Amino acid sequence: MILLLVEFCILIFGIWIVWSAVVGAPWLPTPKKRVRGMLEIADVNADDIVYDLGSGDGRIVIMAAKEYDAKSVGIEIDPIRLLYSRFAIWRHRLKSKVTIIRGNFFKMDLSEATVVTLYQGHEINKKIRDKLAQDLRPGTRVVSYRFILDGWTPSKTNKESSTFLYIA
Repeated sequence: MILLLVEFCILIFGIWIVWSAVVGAPWLPTPKKRVRGMLEIADVNADDIVYDLGSGDGRIVIMAAKEYDAKSVGIEIDPIRLLYSRFAIWRHRLKSKVTIIRGNFFKMDLSEATVVTLYQGHEINKKIRDKLAQDLRPGTRVVSYRFILDGWTPSKTNKESSTFLYIA
């Protein structure tokens, strides 16, 4: 019986991983140390509205609200990660400061953001930069972890943590 349960869990995990690849990028959570570095390089504060594109388990939007007092919005397409992140927001009592929206961030209006965070692959970053240029107000800070935005020049780079800050 236990072996059957373990096999079932492995099967569900496998389906979830394949599902992630179908609906978008595979989920690779940003290490918490790097999340803090992303928020620090963007100089996030209580006046900010932080949008995290592909918010996964909500760790960036939760830390932005909890430690920097910023209003935060996560956009996540995967329903399992969406539910997990909403539970984490409830557990941290941050429902008044953090919202997670289910959807494709390419189809969302990002114009309210003062800070945008991303940990996407090179190909998605190539595609997202035109949307960011179209939607974001001048002065909006965009922080990318590990992957540059081709054609944009970072205003700050932390090579140690592979974090790049751009100003729209």
